[in-house]
Amino acid sequence: MAPSHVLKCCQKALAWVPVAFIALVVAWSYYAYVVELCVFTISSTAEKVVYLVVFHLSFVMFVWSYWKTIFTFPASPSNEFCLSKADKEQYEKEERPESQQEILRRAAKDLPIYTTTASRAIRYCDRCQLIKPDRCHHCSACDVCVLKMDHHCPWVNNCVGFSNYKFFLLFLMYSLLYCLFVAATVLQYFIKFWTNELLDTHAKFHVLFLFFVAAMFFISILSLFSYHCWLVGKNRSTIETFRAPTFRNGPDKNGFSLGCSKNLREVFGDEKKYWLLPIFTSLGDGCNFPTRLVIMDPEQLTVSSQNEPAKSSGANQSFPPRPLSESQNRLLASDSQWVESGPEEESVKSGAKKNIIVSLES
Repeated sequence: MAPSHVLKCCQKALAWVPVAFIALVVAWSYYAYVVELCVFTISSTAEKVVYLVVFHLSFVMFVWSYWKTIFTFPASPSNEFCLSKADKEQYEKEERPESQQEILRRAAKDLPIYTTTASRAIRYCDRCQLIKPDRCHHCSACDVCVLKMDHHCPWVNNCVGFSNYKFFLLFLMYSLLYCLFVAATVLQYFIKFWTNELLDTHAKFHVLFLFFVAAMFFISILSLFSYHCWLVGKNRSTIETFRAPTFRNGPDKNGFSLGCSKNLREVFGDEKKYWLLPIFTSLGDGCNFPTRLVIMDPEQLTVSSQNEPAKSSGANQSFPPRPLSESQNRLLASDSQWVESGPEEESVKSGAKKNIIVSLES
């Protein structure tokens, strides 16, 4: 028991090594830029002032967003996704997967769930003993189910998910701007030191190395930031990119995409004045996400569920329908602006509604 406890403590301590490395690099870059470059190398007072003001602005935003990404605890599902005591005891007693799935289907009947496993089963976490909400996954490193989990990042020693995804994006953006500014302003003095136009002082090493480090980090972060910008535009997580979520009609990698503008607002919020600040403004609660499916006519969904055989899981049991309460979400408040139907489609819909009324009366 004791050795395992010591091993866990060692693992937790080692997990902070990448964060400590980044902190040391940032601290050295601050000293090299402010002291060695601006104080000892640059002679123009006006140039010093401009460089220091812009540098500290980018530095503060970079450190602020990095801090929020690290120390924002990943959000977990609410208690409504946990099994009741009776259901939990019954679930643990059952040995057949079919019977366990029946218990989970009964418990998930009124939960806002759209997605299943690839085998059409309820997504359940045996470790946390709860039904997983849409886009929720269990992180083995954090040992907790994380809402809208994107990935576990060793450079922040934290899970990137619903609660800190905006902070992570801002961290990438401000670190990119920080490296770009440092590399651009140091370049001329890098060239002067390299060509021996300036005196060979102790600042030479710091200036030369500062340019190489800033340029290297800029190139590496640029690709990662571009990738996550693409993910935001598609409303996907890193996990969903490699394994598309499975809906009632099968896997759909674009199931949560509402259009680029709405996808952006889902992460950054409605008020644009807060977009560039590492303050939580993401829409929703992390357990319930609007999808492209909720714009369908509820009457059509009822008719289709009556006329078509229900898609079943491995036990030939129909998956419980998800409530359409999220249609009230602010992201879907203006659906008429992005879902348009022509006159022919409207006539077909009106005809379908007439058929529904006739069938009900008969």
